[in-house]
Amino acid sequence: MSLILHIESFLGEKIISSNSVSGGCIADSKIIKTASGATYFLKTLSGSLGMFLKEANGLTELAKTNCLRVPKVILANEDFLLLEHIESGRKSNNFFQEFGKAFAEMHRYTSDEFGFYEDNYIGATPQYNIAKGNERTNWAEFYFQKRMLPQLKFAEQNGYVTAELSKGMAKLEHRMTAVLNGSEEPPTLLHGDLWGGNYMCDSEGNAVLIDPAVYYGHREADLAMTKMFGGFTHEFYTAYQEEFPLKEGWEYRENLYLLYHHLNHLNLFGNSYYNGCINLLHAYI
Repeated sequence: MSLILHIESFLGEKIISSNSVSGGCIADSKIIKTASGATYFLKTLSGSLGMFLKEANGLTELAKTNCLRVPKVILANEDFLLLEHIESGRKSNNFFQEFGKAFAEMHRYTSDEFGFYEDNYIGATPQYNIAKGNERTNWAEFYFQKRMLPQLKFAEQNGYVTAELSKGMAKLEHRMTAVLNGSEEPPTLLHGDLWGGNYMCDSEGNAVLIDPAVYYGHREADLAMTKMFGGFTHEFYTAYQEEFPLKEGWEYRENLYLLYHHLNHLNLFGNSYYNGCINLLHAYI
C-alpha cells in the first residue's frame, strides 16, 4: 500500500492536497489537507532507521507534563510521522516570559533514573539513553558514558579526532565528578535539543515544542542548548530563574553541556566546529 493510501485508510478520508514546507534539514515535510478540510503535518524519510517512532515517543513524553504545547501524534511508523498541524502566529510581548516560566514548570517532571526507556536521535545522530549500573543514578557517569564518549567515537570514525581532542576528553573524564559537584538533582524531563529552530509560536501566541531528543537528565543541559546559536531573550531566562532557580555554579557548568552539542555538530557538519570543541574543553582541563 502506498503512503498516501495508508494515511487515507487510517484517517478514513481522501487527501486532496499536499504542499511542501521548508525548515527541516533531515526529513521532507508537507502539510496535507483532507476532503473534510482537516490539515496535518507529514514528515517522510526513507530509511529513517526508526527516527520517526523515536520522535513520536519523545513528543508523547513531553505532552505528559501539560506545560507546553507539542504537536499531537496522529500516526507514526518507520517511514513517516503524521502530526497535528499547528498554525503559526505572532509572538506576543510576553511570549518569552511565558515560555521561560512554562519551560521551568516542565522541568519539574522527574524520573528515578537518568536516560530514557529507549535510545533515540539528536538530529541525525544516535543518542544513547538506556543507562546501566551506576549510570542510572550518577549524572556524571551517565553524561560521560552516554553523551561525551559516543560523540568522541563518532568523531574518530569520521576522521575528526586529533591527539589534542583525544587527550582533552581523557582529562575531562577524570574531571567530570568535580565539574558537576554541587549540581545534584533528580533526573528531569528534557527536550534535549531546544534551540531557535525547535520551537514555534502558535496562532494564540503560545510556545510549541517540536523535534525533541528527549531523555531525563539535568535541566542545565536543556538551558545550555538554548544558547548554542545566540540564545533566547533575557526575559526567557529571567522568568525561568524566578520560577525554578538553577543551582549555584550553573554558569561554570554550561560549557560542559554545550560541548556535547558542539561535538554532535562536528560529526554532522564537519571541522568548522572543531575549534569550538577545543575551546569548550579548555574551560575544564
